[in-house]
Amino acid sequence: MAGSVLGAALQLQQAALWPWLVYACLLAAACGAWLCLRARWAPPALWLHLTLALCVGAMAGSGLAGWRATAYAANALSPALEGRDLLLVGRVASMPQHGAGGSRFAFEVESAHWADAGAADPDPPRVPSRVSLAWYAQGGGLWARAAAEAPPSAAGRTAPVHAGERWRMVVRLRAPHGSLNPHGFDHELRMWEQGEHASGQVRNGARDPPPERLGSGWRHPVERLRETVRDAVFEQIEEPRRAGVIAALVTGDQRAIERSDWDIFRATGVAHLMSISGLHITMFAWLAALAVGALWRCSARLMLRWPAQHAAIVGGLLLATLYALFSGWGLPSQRTVLMLGAIGLLRLTGRRWPWPFVWLSACAVVVAVDPWALMQAGFWLSFVAVGVLFAAEGAAPAGAPTGIGARLLRLLREQWIVTLALTPLTLLLFQQVSAVGLLANAIAIPWVTLVVTPLAMLGVVVPSLWHLAAGSVQALLAVLEWLAGLPFATLSMPAPPLWMAAAGVAGGVLLAMRLPWTLRALGLPLLLPALLWQAPRPAAGEFDLLAADIGQGSALLVRTATHSLLYDAGPRYSLESDAGQRVLVPLLRALGERLDTVLLSHRDSDHTGGAAAVLAAQPQATLLSSIEDGHPLKSGRAARRCEAGQRWTWDGVDFEVLHPQAGDYTAFVPPKPNSISCVLRIGNGRTAALLAGDIERLQEMALVARRSELRADVLLVPHHGSRTSSSALLLDAVRPRIALVQAGWRNRFGHPAEEVVGRYRERGIALVESSRCGAATWSSSDPGSVKCQRHEGRRYWNHVPP
Repeated sequence: MAGSVLGAALQLQQAALWPWLVYACLLAAACGAWLCLRARWAPPALWLHLTLALCVGAMAGSGLAGWRATAYAANALSPALEGRDLLLVGRVASMPQHGAGGSRFAFEVESAHWADAGAADPDPPRVPSRVSLAWYAQGGGLWARAAAEAPPSAAGRTAPVHAGERWRMVVRLRAPHGSLNPHGFDHELRMWEQGEHASGQVRNGARDPPPERLGSGWRHPVERLRETVRDAVFEQIEEPRRAGVIAALVTGDQRAIERSDWDIFRATGVAHLMSISGLHITMFAWLAALAVGALWRCSARLMLRWPAQHAAIVGGLLLATLYALFSGWGLPSQRTVLMLGAIGLLRLTGRRWPWPFVWLSACAVVVAVDPWALMQAGFWLSFVAVGVLFAAEGAAPAGAPTGIGARLLRLLREQWIVTLALTPLTLLLFQQVSAVGLLANAIAIPWVTLVVTPLAMLGVVVPSLWHLAAGSVQALLAVLEWLAGLPFATLSMPAPPLWMAAAGVAGGVLLAMRLPWTLRALGLPLLLPALLWQAPRPAAGEFDLLAADIGQGSALLVRTATHSLLYDAGPRYSLESDAGQRVLVPLLRALGERLDTVLLSHRDSDHTGGAAAVLAAQPQATLLSSIEDGHPLKSGRAARRCEAGQRWTWDGVDFEVLHPQAGDYTAFVPPKPNSISCVLRIGNGRTAALLAGDIERLQEMALVARRSELRADVLLVPHHGSRTSSSALLLDAVRPRIALVQAGWRNRFGHPAEEVVGRYRERGIALVESSRCGAATWSSSDPGSVKCQRHEGRRYWNHVPP
């Protein structure tokens, strides 16, 4: 069991897959060795026998995971198809997820053709069988009619496409490509695990052939029912905030919950309650088992045919599986059902294994079916929590009190145990813990489990009960808002190294176990290093740059020995999401950064889209920018206008603003944002970096004319590599070794332009693109090299741009 998990974990570290035959041989060899062990051909020494068993399990786990991975990889999208118009016929395979101005859904492809009937290649394109599509509200059409026919309560949530429908539509596909940052979310792994090997956009512009609905059918009935129930919730509950929570609890649509509410749930440590998680499935299985067992005992004939305990286990598992299916059959739900099934099977077969074997067996079953679960935070939080509870209760004293008071004390103790043991793991995964989480969960767990969720589920049959559920949600939100508003409601710490976090979890488990305090105290030396860890910083007189991978936009972190500056804050992706909330705030938290200054080069949204989230998380930071007075970002905080000549020194490193001049703000009214981009030069006397914002040729000429010394080792390429920037005059004046381009993969602007790339190559300048590099790290102590997150931490599911 442990060996199979270890083998799968080792296989997941591969940067590239081996041929499928290698994995098949590993699996076959493991099966043969297992038969030998079963036939007692192994050495008699117990330690050697266990070592061989571990190796055999590791071979089996690695072979099975690798063999499945090669099968997945065979269904990948060909690079030749990226960006081309394709005519797809297929069926909507999931409940559409609504957002501002569009929807996203899974699409099962039945056939694919070239959209251009006169395409040179006569062979039909080969596309993955399941893709993720986005349909945006471009130019009205079906979107406009659907919105006009929708009731007022569903405004903004209505799409012309519904689960189970069959469509013919023109789309553009691309390989899954997400941002890769230190300690960041791996979107490519998520799509890989869901079996979606391409994402794309429905073409519905004025010049595109309109998508055509071909009919409905009997397929995907559960998804159709989920969509119907979700829409009914929003029709019944006019207040979208409460309706979103109810829809998430009933149908698993987590995007229905507003972003501000997610912030509250995370701050109070109850986010796991607001989605169909392992806790909900387990609780539902427990209640269903109690109900089935009670009903079974009412019939003497049934009792004689099958024991009530066994009927309760099977009935509870079946009903929990149906609940998981209705809630969307998400990955956490699948893992929980597999775990419950493994434990139930052990009970049905009469096995009474020690708790570590039961725990490892459930873990091995989940990993065998979904090896990529080992890379997911939810998997580790769930299984470590179960293991901690097993360990803490494994030696419970006989004859313990069984009254209501004793049960409440036991529940509080279990919650405290899990909180203590999971704190280091939570810091490793999320870099923050909720200081009010113990109290918030003590209130929210029974309220959500026993009041909100039952009312929400019963509302499917009696819709009027959704109003009671909405009232209970409102009461809970009021309490959680108050808790989240308390000082120090959350504690943020840098992400500790993996070995330190593992030691911290072990220390938490040791402190939680029923052992003498002299032994429990040994957990403190293991726990404290993870809590006191501080991320390393540059030495005095040195500085480093981290160009975050944020798509089409700019965001670059500058660090000295004791100070930090963020140059730009990335784009806004939608009304619900931006680079600050998704990338920069988690990144800064993981690195333990406390910003001194946020410098926004200019007001364009691809540079300021994430600024509000960053400034809210870093209230002590001073704002330096070229944005106009009265801008919302300047309200309620210290702010200065950047002007050429401003200088300061941090830890022996000089910072100087080179552009714009004071007169540039009044040269044109209103000034063009790009023309007043703040240009910052950073140097320590040996090396230098030039951050050029979105200046264009005219500003580059003025900069070269005003400044005699522009030499820098690294250059943040102006305007993301636009044709209007990176003039030969500027490149000859700066003469950088390395040029960083922050631009989105296959962005609609074509950045960096080919002619610009050619100018850099002619001068022997290494061009590092964030879309190919991921987050790029450069240090003044090693000015000739750049570390790329996409190369350093590459895994075989990560997209490799051609």
